[in-house]
Amino acid sequence: MTTKSIGISADADEAGAAAGTGQHPSSREVSRRLLLGGAAAATVAGVGAAALPAAATSTTPAHRHPRPRHAPLWRVAAERGITFGSSTATWQVSDAEYAALFDREAGILFTEDDLLWYQLKPTPDAPLNFSLADTLFARARQQHQLMFAAHLVWDEGFGDGWPEDYLWELDKPDAEELLYGTAKAMVRRYRGRTAGWIVANEVTSPIGDDADELGFRTNVPWYATIGQEYVGRMFRLARRYDPHATLVLNEFGFETTNEYGDDPAARQEGILSVIDTLQRQHVPLDAVGVQAHLVASYWDSFDPKQYRRFLRQIAKRGLKILVTELDVLDDGLPADVRARDAAVGDIYADYLRVTLAEPAVKSVMAFGLSDRYTWLQEDFPREDGAARRPLAFDEDLHAKPAYRALRHALAHAPHRKPLWHAPRERRR
Repeated sequence: MTTKSIGISADADEAGAAAGTGQHPSSREVSRRLLLGGAAAATVAGVGAAALPAAATSTTPAHRHPRPRHAPLWRVAAERGITFGSSTATWQVSDAEYAALFDREAGILFTEDDLLWYQLKPTPDAPLNFSLADTLFARARQQHQLMFAAHLVWDEGFGDGWPEDYLWELDKPDAEELLYGTAKAMVRRYRGRTAGWIVANEVTSPIGDDADELGFRTNVPWYATIGQEYVGRMFRLARRYDPHATLVLNEFGFETTNEYGDDPAARQEGILSVIDTLQRQHVPLDAVGVQAHLVASYWDSFDPKQYRRFLRQIAKRGLKILVTELDVLDDGLPADVRARDAAVGDIYADYLRVTLAEPAVKSVMAFGLSDRYTWLQEDFPREDGAARRPLAFDEDLHAKPAYRALRHALAHAPHRKPLWHAPRERRR
């Protein structure tokens, strides 16, 4: 295959929105489960990307939605040297009510799905379409927010336009051309405008469990076609074309056991082994992202002391730590809203008390701010039919106990040297 045959123009990174007008699909036209090609089958706690709405947008007038009367979360966090923000997508912030909440509370914007391949390159032959990501970057600039971009390499997020076996059947030169050509275009386009890149997402696993002897996942097409080297090479590409961005290895499953029997200690050991390997190879890795998709029904298996040791081990390797996708799957909790919200808030408090005690933790990003837009309702609806309530604000954008726990944890975290300063900090 040539670059033309796989849809990457030699100057794709300069083409921008002209690469395709790409009418954004309605959020209800596409199932996230189909878009991500079975990511849900891997593990509830391990999905790191696009969300679809749980319910219709509230029609209550915006002025009837009380906002917290205190300083916004981003400012509370910044006082302690922490950057607070959330994921979002263009289709979410087209909701004016939600956009106002997001603009108030978030100092950093995580690109939830506008840089995933089902949007960026929906078929193998499609030219790169940056129109949606451009819109999000422009919006963040207008709001004086930082950008956190994802993902340069992941084995999901392709959508129905990619045949199931397409990536697995590529030979090495074609796989390299496709993967690195796309990533190069992404990084060059947004260089200097991105605080951090998730360079590699979900590329590790417990040693001996879908992973090689060093902890690199083997059950992904890029490992099969390019080899273990694909991870280190992607970090080097990102450093070359965006030298000042924070480069992140992002992963899930470090907090508790889950319904699949995953052992958090084994997952921790796996990523530490990968980190050690990358550092021996002088790969420019700056930070580890812990997704923190927390699971209520297994929360009694959370070991605060052991988790703190894990964070400390990352810090001892000279790396920063970012919480990237914080939410709570509320299985095992009662349907009663008041009781469930209180329990979810307690989990936020427990987790953040331990996590923010580590000064290497520089950022907390939620995977959405409001239950109005949570991927958990779309992918994992409760068996009792009750709507999921995993986030700080409810569907009507009212603050919940999770908000209060989050705010308290940020306000009382030990002060640390910040990794980033949001542009809005200079405007106070």
